[in-house]
Amino acid sequence: MPSAFAEVFASLKPVLAKHEKSLAVKADTPVEYTLVTKSPSPFPQHKKQPMYFASVRLGKAYVSFHLVPIYMNPPLVASIPPALKKHMQGKACFNFKTVPEAALKNELKRLTAAAFEEWREKKWL
Repeated sequence: MPSAFAEVFASLKPVLAKHEKSLAVKADTPVEYTLVTKSPSPFPQHKKQPMYFASVRLGKAYVSFHLVPIYMNPPLVASIPPALKKHMQGKACFNFKTVPEAALKNELKRLTAAAFEEWREKKWL
């Protein structure tokens, strides 16, 4: 794992940490920062456990930014600009090997805030 990944992780963590007061911190280590809902999930398939919201994880080949709400929100996915979409892997994950440019980081902030607001409106938080 390149040492630069710690800097990438440190640059992405605040994007999620902004929502820490309304969510619960499941993991906060030098390699993972995960937020879940504070209350049990309203969905029976989650067996009354908190629902996973998002995380930043430092891996061997890149730093991943997982944002689960976009998996359930096609209009939000459609709003992802091409520059950020290049970093997308799968349906709810963005991978970075270098610190994202300000524009990309701002897009991640926008997506995270929009996902957070959607969950708040649906009373999932």
